[in-house]
Amino acid sequence: MNIHQLEYILAVDQFKSFSKAADYCHVTQATLSAMVKKLEEQLDIVIFDRKANPIVVTENGKEILVQAQQVVAHAQALLASSKSINSKIEGRLKLGIIPTIANSLMPIILKPILEKYPQLVLEIYEVTTHQMMKNLREGKLDMGILSTPIASNDLETTLLYEEPVHVYGYLDHGKKTIKKEELSKQRIFLLQEGHCLRDQIIQWCDLKKNKHLPPNLLFESNTFDTLLNLVDEFQGMTLLPELYLRNLSDQRKLQVLDMAGGEITREVSLCFYRPYAKWNIVKQLSVDIAQLVNQFIKKDTV
Repeated sequence: MNIHQLEYILAVDQFKSFSKAADYCHVTQATLSAMVKKLEEQLDIVIFDRKANPIVVTENGKEILVQAQQVVAHAQALLASSKSINSKIEGRLKLGIIPTIANSLMPIILKPILEKYPQLVLEIYEVTTHQMMKNLREGKLDMGILSTPIASNDLETTLLYEEPVHVYGYLDHGKKTIKKEELSKQRIFLLQEGHCLRDQIIQWCDLKKNKHLPPNLLFESNTFDTLLNLVDEFQGMTLLPELYLRNLSDQRKLQVLDMAGGEITREVSLCFYRPYAKWNIVKQLSVDIAQLVNQFIKKDTV
């Protein structure tokens, strides 16, 4: 016995016809008739007098229909209740985020999300990609925001947005565009090892060991601010995600170079491990973050 069978007999009672009931329930007449017959056999009660035209409910069948109506009503109420529960965004959420995303994303999303969901308590931790993945598996974080793709089969991701990466620096003769293949010939300042954006830039631009730095200088930073200061001092270059450009002064924005022949982009995604208990929060926040970021990124986002 299942809810569908009860819905079928209620439909037959309503329309006094198996064919009309089948249309109403979006099944074939043969399927509906077979399911009703099976229910009658399980209950050992004949619910409908099929010889009558239109179909008539038997005396025993009337009592079954009353109880069926109550069961279906309870089932519908339960479904509505579950949808209401799933729509709630509340409780405590432990969120990890990598530093190269946190510094530009948090000012955009944090206040609107907290105002929209006053019952949601956010615990936010800046961590490296490696540490985030470890903390997600150990249950120390509920979800994380990082750059994808990642090398993991047990962690799931959902794309938030694609962010262009821009070149900041100085070219001879005041040029304002640079080709990607020309970057390997420039003095490039990179983030410290362990930052995924560093690895991505090296791969995108086919960078080898940076031979263009002063021979007596080895310097790798943990922040974009330090990279900018180094570029300004040594007239080199670095690469910055688009959201971070909002933090630049008007003077520094003049040093942002356009990529000739197509832009470089990075994916930013929500990452989670066995999120079933908080899947509704993961799903809703992914939509909210994408919509908020879309206002600040020139290209299309998800």
